Parts: sequence; C-alpha cells; structure tokens
Amino acid sequence: MLRLCAHLAVGVFILATRYPRLAHAERAVITRRWAQKALKILGVEVKVNGVNPGFYPPNTLLVANHVSWLDIVALNSCTVTRFVAKREIRSWPLIGWLAHAGGTVFIDRGNRRDASRVNQALAHALGHGGCMAVFPEATTSDGSGLLPFKASLFEAALLSGGTVQPVSLRYQRPDGALLQEAAYVGDLSFIQSIGRMLTVPACAVELSYGQPLKAGEPGLDNRFLLAEQARQQVAQGLRLTLEPPRPAEQSDAVAEPSS
Repeated sequence: MLRLCAHLAVGVFILATRYPRLAHAERAVITRRWAQKALKILGVEVKVNGVNPGFYPPNTLLVANHVSWLDIVALNSCTVTRFVAKREIRSWPLIGWLAHAGGTVFIDRGNRRDASRVNQALAHALGHGGCMAVFPEATTSDGSGLLPFKASLFEAALLSGGTVQPVSLRYQRPDGALLQEAAYVGDLSFIQSIGRMLTVPACAVELSYGQPLKAGEPGLDNRFLLAEQARQQVAQGLRLTLEPPRPAEQSDAVAEPSS
C-alpha cells in the first residue's frame, strides 16, 4: 500500500507541475509509463489479444466493458486515452482533481440534454487527433456478463468521422478463472477495492481489441448500429454469446466510465 501511495503522489506531482506544459504526445508517454508501473505495484499482469490501434490513435473512440476503476489504468497501460466521467466525480477529493487535470470530460447523467454538449466536446477532441474512451454499460459489473450498451455518446464518432475501437477487459487468475476481487460493485468503497486487489497474490487483465468500426460506413451509419456492433465485438473478446437485441433494448441513455 505504501508503494502505491507513493506512486499516486508522483502522479499528482506530475499533473500539478509538468503535465499542463506538455504536448499531447508527451503526456501520453508519461501516462502510459505511470499506468504500467501502477499495475506492476498491484501485481496485475497485462495480456493483449488482437491488434492494439496504437500508442495514441487519432480520432478514435475506445469503448469497453466496465468492471472497476482499474479499467482506466489498464487501458492507459496500452492505449492512452482521455475519458468521460459522471459529473459527481469532479467533486471527489483528490480523485476529482486528478480526473480534471488529466483531461476528463464530465457529464451530467441525470440530464439527457447534456449528452449533446458532451458529444460536441468529444467530436471536437476526436477531430483534433484525440483518443477518447467511454464505458457504454454506464455502470460496473462483476465481469461475468455484458449489459446493454447506451448509444448516446457513439454520436461523437459519427460527428468526427472517427473510428470506434471495441476493447474487452477481463480480470483473471493465473489459471484463467474470472477474478471476482477486481469488480468494483455494490457498496464497496474505493479504499476497500484497492485492499481487495492487494490481497490477490497473482492476477492478470486480458485486453482484447476487437475489429475497428468506421463510423458512417454502411451498417454503421447511426449510433444504435455502432453501439450494437461494438457490443458484439466486446462480447466476443469476453468469450460471451449474446442474444440478438430486441427493439425495446435500444437505449439512448448516457454512457459513462464510472458508477
């Protein structure tokens, strides 16, 4: 725990002093190194399947299933990205400041109209060479299944003419069994979640990159089609078989990275 706290302190110092003066490419280098070391301290090995779209792929919207706060660290250890977070996180002590300083876009999940503002912000970032990420399930799960994807923020990829990159996150034990301790669900606090991870002697996170989806192409020319195709790709990476969606399951609620 002491090593992790010290590493967090280093991150705070960098964000407060060096980060604002750096170009995006330089920020990406620092972010990936920090994330890789954080996973090493936690004893989490990273396994990659599929083709990583790059260190900091331009005009790319990463979409992934959501298990834990650790998802952000795991993704940044391979593909550096900025995230969308619910507005409440901005007011959290330290965590809110870290998210803001790191370029997080905050959204009011209780206001459906706010999705339009966020889509414009995401599209602007994507169109200027950025890589952004959302968790379309809009909440965390234990990783054993996959909730329906909220389609709202897929609109940003259509506005920017960008690429949607599905990514599956699966936390597992050395024998491949699902690691339940990684799930940040229910009434578990952030500190308790970290403590649970530190009790696991050995584990890994498997990142499976699915087929990139070019927004606007035939069959991918609206947010609902993009959301469903991305969900199918994420499910494949998780080794899950999904039933075809019913019309009533199509949702335009807001996606976010954190419960």
